[in-house]
Amino acid sequence: MLSKALLRLGVNAARHPWRVISAWLIAGTLAVLAAIAFGGRTADSMTAPGLDSQRAAELIERAGTGQEGMTAQVVVTPLDGGATFFDRGSARTALTRLQAEVKRLPHVLGTSDPAGALDAGGGTAVHGSLVSADGRIAVVRVQYPDQSRLSGKDLDALVDLGDRLRAELPLRIEMGGNLFFAFSEADGGASELIGILAAAAILFLAFGSLVAAALPIGMAVFGLTIGVAAMTVLAGVMDVPTFAPVLGSMVGLGVGIDYALFVLARHREYLARGLDPHEAAGQAVATAGRPVVFAGGVVVVSILGLAVANVPFMAVGGLAVSIVVLTMVVASVTLLPALLGAAGPRLGRTGRIGRALRTRKPGRLVRRWDTAAGAAPAAGWRRWIGHVSRHPVLYAIGAAGLLVTATLPVLDLRVGLPDDGSMPQSRTERRAYDLVAEGFGPGTNGPLVIAADPAGDPGVLDRLVATVAADPGIASLAPTHIDRASGIATLVVFPTTSPQDKATADTIARLRTDVLPTAIGDGPARAHVGGATASLSDVGQRTSQRLPVLVAAVLAMSFLLLVLVFRSILVPLKAVLLNLLSIGAAYGILVAVFQWGWGGALIGLESTVPIVSFIPMFLFAILFGLSMDYEVFLLSRVREEYLRTGDNGTAIVEGVSSTARIITSAALIMVAVFLSFAVAEDPSTKMFGLGLATAIFIDATVVRMVLVPATMTLLGRANWWLPKWLDRMLPRGPVGTDDTDVESNGEAPRPRLVDR
Repeated sequence: MLSKALLRLGVNAARHPWRVISAWLIAGTLAVLAAIAFGGRTADSMTAPGLDSQRAAELIERAGTGQEGMTAQVVVTPLDGGATFFDRGSARTALTRLQAEVKRLPHVLGTSDPAGALDAGGGTAVHGSLVSADGRIAVVRVQYPDQSRLSGKDLDALVDLGDRLRAELPLRIEMGGNLFFAFSEADGGASELIGILAAAAILFLAFGSLVAAALPIGMAVFGLTIGVAAMTVLAGVMDVPTFAPVLGSMVGLGVGIDYALFVLARHREYLARGLDPHEAAGQAVATAGRPVVFAGGVVVVSILGLAVANVPFMAVGGLAVSIVVLTMVVASVTLLPALLGAAGPRLGRTGRIGRALRTRKPGRLVRRWDTAAGAAPAAGWRRWIGHVSRHPVLYAIGAAGLLVTATLPVLDLRVGLPDDGSMPQSRTERRAYDLVAEGFGPGTNGPLVIAADPAGDPGVLDRLVATVAADPGIASLAPTHIDRASGIATLVVFPTTSPQDKATADTIARLRTDVLPTAIGDGPARAHVGGATASLSDVGQRTSQRLPVLVAAVLAMSFLLLVLVFRSILVPLKAVLLNLLSIGAAYGILVAVFQWGWGGALIGLESTVPIVSFIPMFLFAILFGLSMDYEVFLLSRVREEYLRTGDNGTAIVEGVSSTARIITSAALIMVAVFLSFAVAEDPSTKMFGLGLATAIFIDATVVRMVLVPATMTLLGRANWWLPKWLDRMLPRGPVGTDDTDVESNGEAPRPRLVDR
């Protein structure tokens, strides 16, 4: 039985704490050393098999034009604000020197030559040129080989060169391009520190003890160090996306501190009953450790389910984040009980500051949180749950209506990937983006690359150029490049709209469905639309198409597991539906903030942006697993009370009120950690932070404290209905709480300790 195994694990760790702590220190040291020796830098590769943009990339690679590789652009303008132009004097000399030095960087295949374009008499009138029409803005486009041959060192070399030339040349130098997108490290360090400090403050309020508050933080930080080190090693053998470390830190800190809080609160409860620290730690792991293992397992399985998207970077990102979550689960049932055993009976006592807070007429918040260490249910929570249970129809309709209303903006959901124009002005990528848009038009920031194989038809290319140029969404075309050996042609075109604009996605779709088929006809020739903008659009469409598959798989898995745990049909069905409501409301709020701009300034959002294509799928996988944490913790207590009393109403009031405080504390910690990431610079990090924080807040308040008691009251004894034939088929005991796994006092059975 899982409880007995966890009991033995917890007791042994508490009795021999320094052995376990030493083992974790050794594991952590080895993980860090492995990361230093074999680790790699994260890199984004927004490609997926079977996409039209991927087929375009394959044709370009066959042609050997170099356009299948990474690119960067160096955007320059004179420092005097427009009094000097690039067609004369020192500005012209500085531009020539800059282009020459960029060309000498390692792995650079070639660069554009804006000074040479001026000499040839071009580059002053059209999109895609190298010098703006007014002669004030110039672009040096830098061509690199395929991403597999590059690393973050290439980005560092380009950035360092820019820093040096800014001090030597009379130019304002800004940089951007997909080299930055692929190898820029996502921000998150300051957010992690803010989240940890906020969690520490909440834990101190909950326990009134610095030691008790420090243990969950210490365990989570140590587990996170090992998890991120393992992620770095993984990056040495495959492309781990740049958002994975930030998302892993966000989720790892949240679940790690939460899991530790569950175990620590139960440990203090057992200490208050008079158990010695070793036995108290074992009992805490045996009881609170079960929902931790279950919830952590669901999170890991849900995140690994991202592989159904058939987008490699999402599958690898999910694997990397799941490593961090799994590390936190293992730490919660091994390292934490060792720390509890090392702390001894001190964890059962309130610290001096905590006692001072409680003896000086503490406010309602402190008095209520004081009970989070395991005292009897707060009378306030019991009164609230009783009130909801007496008016279930009113609260069920009101809360459900609120969540449905919050979900409505999802109807306007538009996925994509925010371009550099959504970054803050402090980033060079944003400043480069603005200069290019100012000098050449917004579409120049997101060129499309059309790759065509004429298959021996010489008239195809002329028809292709003519039909593409006539499309209203295309501003201009660069000269066609034809590979003599293969005959494959590449055509760079510039849309009239910015990369993240919906009109650009419409243009890409129109080129594929109408323009290119018209030009090619029924012959063997073929053409595909590629480039970074098209690739990101394709990935967004694929994730949107595969999201229902992931949702269906996770819902089915969660329903079956909850049926096994609670031996009921309606309770799991209700749990699945309520989780969908809370996640839908979080999606709706993301749309309102990021697409409509409601309150965006509060989190530092400078412009509206589409929802990052892969975030809805990631959020669903993570949030459904996290919500199971609270679901199992709360409903286990309700079922225990029902088995003890046989009265549904009493079970709801006692079960929900007895878990309300710990769920509120745990949720507040997660919300604090996630919100600390919502103020990061990167819009993707903001979306992850705000989406996770919003969903957890809604789940722990509106859902757990209103909808759950209201709907369970309305269902009555039907909550626990299970067909007899199904009851005989289901296994008992190993998954979670069942009829044989509960004592009359509502706790898991306490197997007798051995080797005392």
